[in-house]
Amino acid sequence: MDPKSIVQLNANELSQKIHQREISCTEVMTAYLEQIDQMNPKVNAIVSRVDSDILLNQALQKDQEFHRVERGWMYGFPLAPKDLTMTIGITSTLGSPIFQHQVPKHDSIVVERMRSAGAIMIGKTNIPEFALGSHTYNPVYGTTLNAYDQTKSAGGSSGGAAVALALQMMPVADGSDMGGSLRNPAGWNNIYGFRPSRGRVPAGPASEVYFEQLATEGPMARNVEDLAQLLAVQAGYDPRSPLSLKDSPEIFRQSLDKSFKGTKIGWMGNLEGYLATEPGVIDVCQGSLKYFDELGCQVDAVTPQFDMANLWQAWLKIRAFLAGGKLNIHYQNDETRKLLKPEAVWEIEQSLKLNPIDLYRASEVRTAWTMEMNHLFETYDYLVLPSAQVFPFDQQMTWPSQINGVQMDTYHRWMEVVIGPTLAGLPTLSIPAGFKNGADSQLPMGIQLIGRPQADLSVLQLGHAWHQTTPFKDFHPKLLDI
Repeated sequence: MDPKSIVQLNANELSQKIHQREISCTEVMTAYLEQIDQMNPKVNAIVSRVDSDILLNQALQKDQEFHRVERGWMYGFPLAPKDLTMTIGITSTLGSPIFQHQVPKHDSIVVERMRSAGAIMIGKTNIPEFALGSHTYNPVYGTTLNAYDQTKSAGGSSGGAAVALALQMMPVADGSDMGGSLRNPAGWNNIYGFRPSRGRVPAGPASEVYFEQLATEGPMARNVEDLAQLLAVQAGYDPRSPLSLKDSPEIFRQSLDKSFKGTKIGWMGNLEGYLATEPGVIDVCQGSLKYFDELGCQVDAVTPQFDMANLWQAWLKIRAFLAGGKLNIHYQNDETRKLLKPEAVWEIEQSLKLNPIDLYRASEVRTAWTMEMNHLFETYDYLVLPSAQVFPFDQQMTWPSQINGVQMDTYHRWMEVVIGPTLAGLPTLSIPAGFKNGADSQLPMGIQLIGRPQADLSVLQLGHAWHQTTPFKDFHPKLLDI
């Protein structure tokens, strides 16, 4: 096969052809390195790139060992883990100048599993500093540009991963999500990003493994079948992550085909005007709901009966506790403090104002919110929200200071739409919803498909049906025509 045909294969097709010896790992690596050489200088998605000769030698070794080793689904796949996750032998900066020379001596659990499944680590994908914010830029590597419009943000924090996928520089990608980091960049690059149920994908190894319940690692892909296969690699209990789920990850390898006739979906929109949204966002998202109708679903407007402003305040406290607590060590050191971006300093200083009662009350609000979501799932099989409140914005901005005339009072207020699924720990899939003013605008938008607690497979099944029904998979970035 010629190199362009190889990178255009979906990941399942690629895996099959490698395992059937129709193409070699060396051919695969050569094709993807050519694609990266062509695309990456235009968007800056893949960083800490490993030397090509080293990667080709690793691919050749895969070919030579083919009949002597157990071969996982990702055997011979080029992969660049997110720069937030530890990767042996590859500079892992967390987007911070504090760690610009850090070369880990161990893999994170998720990288360990992808490596065991046969992936070859080719570098890292770019992130915001410490993954704070939904716009991928940092002082170490610079800004990642949107796959569809290089004047716009790629989203974040898994922005490099989303862009690399959309431009066929990797067959699949890993990401992570606390405040929309798998969902926002997926929506803005017309791909799929899945925030799995809390504990589905084990995190770590880490110095703290109990309080951290808002962030999770997860898969990204250009279609849902590939995404499910990657989730099967990533998921499953690990004692180093004691709150991880013990369900077998093999459930994600089964067929995703399912009828959705009679399925009830609750469309939450902008929460009856509570969320400020850029003009056109709700129109695009609401316009895409017709594809649920084509699948036989019933879609009704619904609004949670909850004080959403109170939920936001709870989010601020819990997030500050987690983010500030993790970064505090750098704040206490005069030399590293001056290397922190203002948003990181803000999170730390917010955490210093907290007391135990603040956190307990915030956890009570979180609990009440979870009960409200459970109540909605007594009526609806799935819930739907936009994946962002704005379309991709100018890449030179740090973050939107206002939306439709409403001032944003924090660096992440413009992404408030994502906090509900995060706080409730619900499986949530970002699925393509269309483009601002049509596909010619090159400004994608997505919607969040939210499932019942631990119903990850069910969410993927509906996402798979969506992918087969909707036209968005045929709208490719113009860069791919070069």
